[in-house]
Amino acid sequence: METERVTRIDSRSMAAILLDIDGVFHVSGRPIDGVGQAVQRLRDDGHRLRFVTNNTTSSRADLAEDLRALGVTLDDEELETTPRAAARILAGKRVLALTMAAIRPELEGVELVGEEADAVLIGGADETEESNRVFSYMNLARAFAELEAGAELFCLHKNRWWQTSRGPLLDSGAFVAGLEYAAGVEATVLGKPSPAFFGVALEAVDADPEQTWMIGDDLEADVAGAKSCGLHAILVRTGKFRESALADALVKPDAVVDSLGDVPDYLARTL
Repeated sequence: METERVTRIDSRSMAAILLDIDGVFHVSGRPIDGVGQAVQRLRDDGHRLRFVTNNTTSSRADLAEDLRALGVTLDDEELETTPRAAARILAGKRVLALTMAAIRPELEGVELVGEEADAVLIGGADETEESNRVFSYMNLARAFAELEAGAELFCLHKNRWWQTSRGPLLDSGAFVAGLEYAAGVEATVLGKPSPAFFGVALEAVDADPEQTWMIGDDLEADVAGAKSCGLHAILVRTGKFRESALADALVKPDAVVDSLGDVPDYLARTL
């Protein structure tokens, strides 16, 4: 379905909005109330939208369908994902990729190999047993060997954990940190909070940072990442939100709201 999109931000009451997905629209597939109506209201108010996610376990087409199932109207092209960022950065390289199978087709132009790699790419974990296979000791040891041989380390994100319907679950940032420690290298983060990822999103909505608001549930990837690039940030009290984490955060959001459903009214009052 083709959505109606703003072609130019020509009023102070109009903004570019970057929307995180996991923890903002749903938790483990369970919808958060009012998300479809909120997105439509943002469009009706003239804001330009981009959906930006560190999800590394589903293809972009599947992510778009998941959002449509929640009542959200969008085009696939409005989704900015970390596998697409990896494909741009790693095009033409030999890459050992520890990722979920669903996103491998998204790594267009990347030569996926099992040895003699130019780069090691670490994806994200999910709630299935596939994570056990992808991040097995043998696979992590293979990645370590490639790093020792001179390969560069990249990760789709470096999240420590994410919120599920069962509670917090360990994410692959722990494996990235382990490889950094063992090999004495530093990973290049391709998704949020990297400036490159936010830069691509800003280019997609054709907006300057000061015109742009990031909406998310993650103080590090969403809020701190956005603020470091000059964007505004709104934190939602859904997903991985923790009051104690907010109190301890060195970088604070511009606003905290109960959920995405409260964002249109907040922006209407603020802009």
